[in-house]
Amino acid sequence: MQWNAERVVSHKVWVLAGAVVIAFHLGLIFYGLVPNLIARPIHLALALPWILVFSSKTRLSFQTGLALTIVGVACCVWVAINQNALSDQYGFLEGRLQFVIASLLLLIVLEAARRAIGWPLPLVAVAALAYALFGQHIPGEFGHSGTPLASFLGTMTIAEGGIWGSLSGISVNVVAIFVIFGAVLNAGEAGQGFINVASAAAGRLKGGAAKVSVISSALFGSISGSASANVASTGAVTLPAMQKLGYPKHLAAAVEAVASSGGQIMPPLMGAGAFVMVELTGIPYTGIMAAAFLPAVLYFLVVWVGINCYAKHYELKGLSEDARPPTKDVLITSAFFAVPFACLLWGMFVAQVTPQYAACLAILAGTVMLFVDARLTFNFDRTKQRLASACLIAGRQVAMIASIIFCASIIIGVLSVTGLGIKITSVILSTSGGLLWPSLLLTALACLVLGMEVPTTAAYVICISVAGPALTQLGLEPLQAHLFVFWFALLSTITPPVCGAVFIAAGMVNENWLKVAFTAMALGIGLYLIPLGMVLQPQIISLAAEPWLAALAFGQLAVSLSLISIGLIGSKSLIVRVLLALAGFAMLIYPAFIS
Repeated sequence: MQWNAERVVSHKVWVLAGAVVIAFHLGLIFYGLVPNLIARPIHLALALPWILVFSSKTRLSFQTGLALTIVGVACCVWVAINQNALSDQYGFLEGRLQFVIASLLLLIVLEAARRAIGWPLPLVAVAALAYALFGQHIPGEFGHSGTPLASFLGTMTIAEGGIWGSLSGISVNVVAIFVIFGAVLNAGEAGQGFINVASAAAGRLKGGAAKVSVISSALFGSISGSASANVASTGAVTLPAMQKLGYPKHLAAAVEAVASSGGQIMPPLMGAGAFVMVELTGIPYTGIMAAAFLPAVLYFLVVWVGINCYAKHYELKGLSEDARPPTKDVLITSAFFAVPFACLLWGMFVAQVTPQYAACLAILAGTVMLFVDARLTFNFDRTKQRLASACLIAGRQVAMIASIIFCASIIIGVLSVTGLGIKITSVILSTSGGLLWPSLLLTALACLVLGMEVPTTAAYVICISVAGPALTQLGLEPLQAHLFVFWFALLSTITPPVCGAVFIAAGMVNENWLKVAFTAMALGIGLYLIPLGMVLQPQIISLAAEPWLAALAFGQLAVSLSLISIGLIGSKSLIVRVLLALAGFAMLIYPAFIS
């Protein structure tokens, strides 16, 4: 029997812990400036019980997790209490106690990441730490001059250059707020609202059930921040609907996997990725959203074209009228996500407050919406259950992302302290011969490989840290480079051998995962080609500055990618398919020959 932490720690305690997580992060926004060496250690302290205790699956992991949590929280609290004195040490450890605390913090961050997402990312972090400690013994350009242990460990644990660096600041100040926003929406009827709107908009069309999946997953995925979570939530509704209408299992699962993966590139939230990009690039949120919008629409347009092709193959009909929600239900349930989103957008664009403050307003609006249901009735027990669910979801998800980001911060810290990032950039430049396209290919491969092992956000942050400088030196604008890397960090969601969204969708319909993966790759061809389009036609990300040029670039890319999609899926004649695909590819790369 699987161990359950709630046998020892009651459900009410975890709800209270989730409420504390929410209150702390909302308080940071409303309270004002809090020193980084207070806010970031407390953020980690609040995350540790969820990763090390709540998620434990055996008695042993519970007991060891509890011990690690006590030690980790004590270390975090010690840093927060002593932040004034530590800031005067300029990253140098003093005394045996500080060495012990620094070592424990690094070990606990590694173990938390291992328990959260498995071995790959912690192993990369361990390799980075080993390089920092012993890299001076490596001959040639990849060696370094060595760093005193007191200085290195201090930089990583008591200064703002390692686990308390800017990346963890993004987790505290930005990502956590939007994860809480998503948790509040998930706890209510927003998910049903997404599905009802999608059913009303596309249900009657050919292949309507698949198109409902596309629209609902795009809407839900923007707030969930996880392709796998998106598949599990919207797929629970859309997959049975597609199977009932006669969709082949591999197609139904592939549609859900592809649509759910696209949610992370869809503004306004992009699974909080937009706000990570804001912090890393310094570009305002509105600029990120405007740049990401047309490529995201293009992705779903190409998926839509692919669904039409499959609909002809399998004679897939739309949803019957009785399977589509009444207009009244659509209007009412849509309010459960429309009102919070309206508050978010009003705060950012009308009141012109920070995105985090606007998200707080949206969270408050979403919380109010938890008190009523689609029939506009109030039930105390249901409301209490929803509030508890929001607290539990927020606690788990904030902790999950925090564990990933703190571990990734170790890697980023080592890159900075040792200069390894600059060395990798120079290797990319020299290996590619100083040419842009070979560098893009190397970066894309790195994103794919790293994305197979770590979540999208971590893969994006690590890849942009090492490859971003090389790409910008070779002529890409910073935003182009960031969007290129962010898109390719998503490839692993549908690309074998590790394709999380495909695995989950295939399991839900009991279909061979490889069959689902190949169908998903054909449907999601835009995920592989649109980043190249953003490089070939940078006008597509200049919607705010040059809307007409952006529209023209969008039109050309839409035609070329649609031809490629039809060539892969559509015609039964192999010759016609090859010709269509070649014509589409020629249109795609044409700008490279006239520039």
